[in-house]
Amino acid sequence: MASKHKKVDLDRENGIAPGLVAKTKKRLVVASGRSHPALAADVAEGLGTQLVPTEYRTFASGEILTRFEVSIRGCDVFLLQSFGEPVNEWMMEMLIMLDALKRASAKRITVVAPYFPYSRQDKKGRGREPISARLVADLMQTAGADRIMSVDLHAAQIQGFFDGPVDHLFAKPVLLEYFERTLSLEDREKLTVVSPDTGRVRVADTWSDSLGAPLAIIHKRRDPNVANQVTVSEIVGDVSGRVCLLVDDMIDTGGTIVKAAQALKANGAERVIVAATHAVFSDPASERLQDASIDEVVVTDSIPVPERKRWESLTILPIAPLLARAIREVFEDGSVTSMFDGAA
Repeated sequence: MASKHKKVDLDRENGIAPGLVAKTKKRLVVASGRSHPALAADVAEGLGTQLVPTEYRTFASGEILTRFEVSIRGCDVFLLQSFGEPVNEWMMEMLIMLDALKRASAKRITVVAPYFPYSRQDKKGRGREPISARLVADLMQTAGADRIMSVDLHAAQIQGFFDGPVDHLFAKPVLLEYFERTLSLEDREKLTVVSPDTGRVRVADTWSDSLGAPLAIIHKRRDPNVANQVTVSEIVGDVSGRVCLLVDDMIDTGGTIVKAAQALKANGAERVIVAATHAVFSDPASERLQDASIDEVVVTDSIPVPERKRWESLTILPIAPLLARAIREVFEDGSVTSMFDGAA
């Protein structure tokens, strides 16, 4: 039987050590947890492959077991796990899968987490609080992750929590293409991009440039001692008679967005359209977002949205093509930054 390796002799003059050169080639493998099987299947299909056959078990005690049914030794593995409900169960499943991949001798492991869990706990707002986003990054790295890929992090500083490469993707091209296709010329002439708070101004400003529309900002106050409650204070910019596009990275309970939309309508806005990347939609978000002040909500499927949380004016756009392209760029040692005109 022919040898799979080529022998290399000692070459002192050129500084080459003796040894064997393997003829193996890189192999891209996509694995997935159980949090968002539809998205994982779409990503694998976009890459022209299939998901790794995996055994999942949840025992009566609540403990989780995962096992890969085929060899992944030496593979470049991309492990996709989204973080909808129940977030802590999916987190534990992902950590267990990372440990299994590491022990199965995967060459490189990239966690593809479209929505980064605990991303809003990125700093200490008060004394004796945790920085849970940092903890999550540490857990991923300890379990075996070599790289992280995520979409629209709540705060860019989260990239620094992981001691390794972080590919920060943006859903803006996906959302932008939809609005460029669906907004009428009349709507485009009356369009105003609105930031729901001062923390999202930079992102809203890039939307303003891309759509050639003016920018408005909503100044809000939040009680640090009461979760998910916001008081809108004032609107900076003219929204009277305008079609307002509210852009944000996520919608959780919907309180911020609904109050912002109501304030815009109270100040004379003709229509209010909401665009967000991550549809967390914690109860009672789906009921709140059907408020008369909101004409349409557009999100991506980075988090699974069950049928019971959907309604007529909700549009869900596929994020799989974006993830598949980014995975291919990473695997082929290409440029993820080129996907976003140098912004990533």
